[in-house]
Amino acid sequence: MINFLSCFCIAKPTLPTNFEEDTWAKLKSAINAIFLKQPDSCDLEKLYQAVNNLCLHKMGGSLYQRIEKECEEHISAALRSLVGQSPDLVVFLSLVEKCWQDLCDQMLMIRGIALYLDRTYVKQTPNVRSLWDMGLQLFRKHLSLAPEVEHKTVTGLLRMIESERLGEAVDRTLLNHLLKMFTALGIYLESFEKPFLECTSEFYAVEGMKYMQQSDVPDYLKHVEMRLHEEHERCLLYLDALTRKPLIATAEKQLLERHIPAILDKGFMVLMDGHRIEDLQRMYSLFLRVNALESLRQALSSYIRRTGQGIVMDEEKDKDMVPSLLEFKASLDSILEESFSKNEAFCNTIKDAFEHLINLRQNRPAELIAKFLDEKLRAGNKGTSEEELEGTLDKVLVLFRFIQGKDVFEAFYKKDLAKRLLLGKSASIDAEKSMISKLKTECGSQFTNKLEGMFKDIELSKEINESFKQSSQARAKLPSGIEMSVHVLTTGYWPTYPPMDVRLTHELNVYQDIFKEFYLSKYSGRRLMWQNSLGHCVLKADFPKGKKELAVSLFQTVVLMLFNDAQKLSFQDIKDSTGLEDKELRRTLQSLACGKVRVLLKLPKGRDVEDDDTFVFNEGFTAPLYRIKVNAIQLKETVEENTSTTERVFQDRQYQVDAAIVRIMKTRKVLSHTLLITELFQQLKFPIKPADLKKRIESLIDREYLERDKSNPQIYNYLA
Repeated sequence: MINFLSCFCIAKPTLPTNFEEDTWAKLKSAINAIFLKQPDSCDLEKLYQAVNNLCLHKMGGSLYQRIEKECEEHISAALRSLVGQSPDLVVFLSLVEKCWQDLCDQMLMIRGIALYLDRTYVKQTPNVRSLWDMGLQLFRKHLSLAPEVEHKTVTGLLRMIESERLGEAVDRTLLNHLLKMFTALGIYLESFEKPFLECTSEFYAVEGMKYMQQSDVPDYLKHVEMRLHEEHERCLLYLDALTRKPLIATAEKQLLERHIPAILDKGFMVLMDGHRIEDLQRMYSLFLRVNALESLRQALSSYIRRTGQGIVMDEEKDKDMVPSLLEFKASLDSILEESFSKNEAFCNTIKDAFEHLINLRQNRPAELIAKFLDEKLRAGNKGTSEEELEGTLDKVLVLFRFIQGKDVFEAFYKKDLAKRLLLGKSASIDAEKSMISKLKTECGSQFTNKLEGMFKDIELSKEINESFKQSSQARAKLPSGIEMSVHVLTTGYWPTYPPMDVRLTHELNVYQDIFKEFYLSKYSGRRLMWQNSLGHCVLKADFPKGKKELAVSLFQTVVLMLFNDAQKLSFQDIKDSTGLEDKELRRTLQSLACGKVRVLLKLPKGRDVEDDDTFVFNEGFTAPLYRIKVNAIQLKETVEENTSTTERVFQDRQYQVDAAIVRIMKTRKVLSHTLLITELFQQLKFPIKPADLKKRIESLIDREYLERDKSNPQIYNYLA
């Protein structure tokens, strides 16, 4: 057998001569046609295949460089053509936009042809840009080599935006495209945003100064709000999203931050006085944006103190102080809620400022708040529903919280409550009890113990009177034709009343003696002391022109009863018969003979009662009503009465200070003067001066409760 060995050699196909050059010539022709916007004879599929072939034969690097060189020539020429173009900036910007749009379209077409190059060579070779990025880099490079074009473009953009700020209509689409070009080229921040923010700052600095001088504050704040909204819109329409924060901050700084003191000085007080809720809300929200709420809070505090001082310190308008303060507080509360978003710091500012101003005049506001409550709780408040009364009590309670000397309020409130209860003048016992319940919640049961005790006395007195009427003493011994109701008051609960002597008529003396006998038989070991100054009566009077009932005080009763036995009496006669103190008698006679209801006639006529005056029964007296109230002057509050109430408060305070000093020293045994004073300020619930505390310490040293340390006079020792 013969074997044949056959050998075949497969030869590598050779590329046609000038393959790379010929293929590039076709591609170059196509790229030139694209840049020159001319038709090309070669179809896109063949061009795409040509790029594929070059890449398959490892010619991608050379192809990339040739495409880059060709693109650079055309891009450079396009940007050079813009130099010296139209002086009209808007026309120039349109040319730049056209140049940029053409580049984007051309680079997309070239990338479409050379897509295989992008996907193979570019991907596999490090530090080589995609064809699109290469086009952007070339445009950026030659734009920087044509500084006139870049500068003119930025200037044009800034001018257009300024024109829009001045109210002119501009081509926002043009702005949008060119700013996107800056972003795509990566030069937005340095080339545009930086000068844009500088121009914005200058623009609003000038505008802010001009508008602050020309406008009132509400209009200025509306303008600022509008400007900030416009800048926000600008960011949405054509600026880069990252510009929003620095842009708004720049506008806020020039329009708001720089003018905070001027805005507050020029307009805050006007807005507050005018209760301009919407404008104050706008001010608050704008100040919040620039962290200026502390300045607004301080302005609020100053406003409350200044306005409140005008209310509290005006002695001529004392009777309007509490209503004015309530109205002022209600106004502030509505502004806090509707304008200042219930801001906690602002809420505390209102509280602190109110506490300051209510205690500007020591004691007087506390007294007037008690008087205001007396007016509201007294019978005769027509047209006030229980709900409205309850609402008023709650509002007054807010003012009460700010009072430091609550003991002054308590003293006057107790005095007025006593009159309402004893004279049956309360508008509503439920409202009275509701108020005491509120005071108890605020200050504790110790504060209201005496007030609650007064109510218990009134209720117990009703039971005692019922029991007295059923008693054997009353049925057997009482004089006929008289009805008497007695209030039995516990001394510790009620205000201290100065004893006033008067010679009662025989019938009243008998009645008092019988009641006393009954009461002491029921409650042995007690002592009754009659308070004649608080008594009141209803007298049946028989005038020639008709019968009447007269509602009078006990002192008025004693005087009028004298005229049952005499037609005419001198001042001295009446004084001798009644035993009334001179000043009290003059007031009583004045109410009977010189007031609106003249049951007696004074001779000679006149407003004041003199020593040689004579009084006669008024036979010509007439009145449309059957029951007539003769206002008793002694029931009206006098300066002396107020002074004595205040003095009693100060006396009580001395006892409280003494007790607090002894309590502290008993616990500590040895204490320095400074520490003792500090502890006293913490424990005492009313304002007091260090000098007054020192006097009380000296008093206790004199009474041998304390002694000064022998080695150091600034230290006190407790003496057991």
